[in-house]
Amino acid sequence: MKTGKGLRLAAAALAGALALSACGGGGDEAADGPASLRVTVWSANEAHLKLFNEIADEYRKSHPNVSAITFDPLPFENYTTTLTTQIAGGNAPDLAWVFENSASDFVTSGALLPLDDTLKKAEGYQYDDISPATLKLWQDGGKLYAYPFSTSPFGVFVNTDQVKKAGQKTPAELIAAGQWTWENALATAAATARSTGKAGLVIRDFDYKGWDNLSTFWTGWGAQAWSEDGQSCGFAAPEMVDAMTTLHKAIFTDKALPGPGTTADFFAGDAAMTVTQISRASLLKDDGFGWDLVPLPAGPKGDYAVVGQAGIGVFKKSKHADAAADFLAYLTNPTNSAKLAQFFPPPRQSQLTAETLAKTNPKLKPEQLQKVVIDGITSGVVKPSHAGQAELSQQVRAALDPLWKADADVKTVLDGVCAKIQPMLAK
Repeated sequence: MKTGKGLRLAAAALAGALALSACGGGGDEAADGPASLRVTVWSANEAHLKLFNEIADEYRKSHPNVSAITFDPLPFENYTTTLTTQIAGGNAPDLAWVFENSASDFVTSGALLPLDDTLKKAEGYQYDDISPATLKLWQDGGKLYAYPFSTSPFGVFVNTDQVKKAGQKTPAELIAAGQWTWENALATAAATARSTGKAGLVIRDFDYKGWDNLSTFWTGWGAQAWSEDGQSCGFAAPEMVDAMTTLHKAIFTDKALPGPGTTADFFAGDAAMTVTQISRASLLKDDGFGWDLVPLPAGPKGDYAVVGQAGIGVFKKSKHADAAADFLAYLTNPTNSAKLAQFFPPPRQSQLTAETLAKTNPKLKPEQLQKVVIDGITSGVVKPSHAGQAELSQQVRAALDPLWKADADVKTVLDGVCAKIQPMLAK
């Protein structure tokens, strides 16, 4: 666990790295010769990279000024930290994937190149087709600093074979009966875990570290990490206490979720259900198990949706910033946006139809695409995001650590979270 000094250093590293990348401008591409572009991405998935490379190869055929385009996968767990280290070490990529939880720091730092003019001028780009709601997180002062590459709602993938084997109703059956709630979802997960000896439900990428992924759960109780204006801590609110009390009981009493130190991969058949995004559908094997994809269960506050967003930006200090921006315009034009939609739900309004998405999502049914993806984008709230997220996130994670014990006092722990972060939020 990082000390307070370590946390301050982590936050300072992000701020310092972004400041470094904000200094100066792009190099002279003519003088430097053909551009070799590097794009950092979070996914090492073969299907994702294959599609990225196919688009890049097609672009290079008509752009001899670009000699190579390399997609550089960085581990999801420490993606932003690794990217920050590269920037600070003078090895910044030309383009980078940016998560929603660090969007504010990147967008307001001055490190990224404004994209509006390049995108609007690109032939056939149809900039006005991009939903204004998807742009908000990536804008500052009326300028766009990263393209909302993926606006992906969370859903629940279900191993229907395991659920049926345990003698439980499937989520689809619960939905049909108007009973798809967190209470019933957790009961199903616990019963399936007892019957199969495998995990019940896994909130993917949480692993008792990525706490912001728990927003896929607590939002059903009307809870928030902090207020809409970012000034007030929400962890000690009654709604959050209720949500986390339910989660704690599900983990330590009912065993509906695997406890700390236990790893279970749904896509390897190790769990009955997992909360994640549709980009993970590529991990499903044709000869694997029977599966389904359904919306998040309703919470005490009713139906809801949570969205994860990722943007792609161009570093202003890139030696080939103009070429990088031009490639980004190509990567995200209507044609390629439709291709990428098989993994990453697009921000283009014309492409957010079940019929359009079904063309590139053969594994998913139109009904699944409508209820999980399209309806989720329309009504969903974005995962927690705040300026100074690097230090803030580490403080929340450290303050939540005592919660992941069987005898934890939930309210006391959550009061402690607010005691830690309220001074930071009030700045």
